[in-house]
Formats: sequence, C-alpha cells, structure tokens
Amino acid sequence: MFIRIVDEGLERFLRAQVPLPEDAADVSFEIPSSNWSAALSRVTVNLFLFDVTRSSQPHRAAVRRVDETGKAERRAPQPMVELDYLVSAWAGNPRDEHQLLGSVLSRIAGLDTLPPEYLPKPLSSSVHLTFVEDERHRARDIWNGAGGTLKAGFAMQVTVAADTFGWTPEPAAVTSIEGAARAGNGAKPG
Repeated sequence: MFIRIVDEGLERFLRAQVPLPEDAADVSFEIPSSNWSAALSRVTVNLFLFDVTRSSQPHRAAVRRVDETGKAERRAPQPMVELDYLVSAWAGNPRDEHQLLGSVLSRIAGLDTLPPEYLPKPLSSSVHLTFVEDERHRARDIWNGAGGTLKAGFAMQVTVAADTFGWTPEPAAVTSIEGAARAGNGAKPG
C-alpha cells in the first residue's frame, strides 16, 4: 500500500507545483511503450516505476503511541526500500516536452523530501527524493526494454519505509517486583 501512497503523493505534488491541472494534463505511471505513447492525447508526465529494492539505509526505529482508546501500542522497526522511477514528459513536440520536463525537474530538484501534505495518508517515514546517476539505472536501457522511443527523462529514487509491520498492543509496564524466599535442600525453616 505504501507504493500507492507514494504514487499519489508524487502526482498531487506535480499537479499543484508544475502545475498540471486535471482538466488539461495527465500524470501516468504506465510503462512508456510505443503503444501507450501512441494513445496519448494530452500533455502527460510519466513516472514509470522500474525498480524496487531494499535500501542500504538502516530500518526506521521502533515507535510507540497511544491509540484512540488510550491503549499503548508499539510498532517494530520498518525496513527501508528504494523505488526507482523513470520520469519523462510527453507533449506535441520536443520543445514543449523539454519545457514540461524542465518544470518537473526544477520542482523535484529543490526537494530532499516530498512534503507530507501531498500524501493521501501518513507513512511511517519521510519520502526522500534523489536523482539516480549510476550505470545500473541507464535510461536508454529502460526505454529499449519498454519498447518505447528514446527521449529525454531522468531517474528519480524514492526512499521510504515499507510499512511492513503493523501496530501491536504494548505489554503492561512492570511497576513492582516481588520476591519470595525458599529454604534450600529440603530443610524446613526453623
């Protein structure tokens, strides 16, 4: 579910900040194949999720809270994952595509984390955004694999907690310890 929340948060952010009004532009998460692109009829920003891996970042710390009924709960440390998106812009001509891609890039480049107000639901960690530059994420290979036409775009990495573990009741706190003495070796106390 956390991937869908990230997707929706990215879409809300781009719609508000680029801006991409719903009546004039689309935000898509489809594979940018030639069949998909041939069916486009409006300006579109595509965020294709092409890779999901466990992050080398340490798990998020365990968390404690009090629920709405006043009961204490805890949540085990959440593993971190990396979601890699190929971001591209689609418009009537390359100049318009470059303008749109530049607008998207400039909004994302200024962020370290996606502002939480764009997320439809809270997550157990911030949504960290970075650009991917290593050889493993070559855009040309992704375009070829999708069967699409090579075009300008960039790879964006999102690092977020996987929300693997739910909330469980917190054990009651120890408030006192009682001791009992026993006589050793079967002897009766005298």
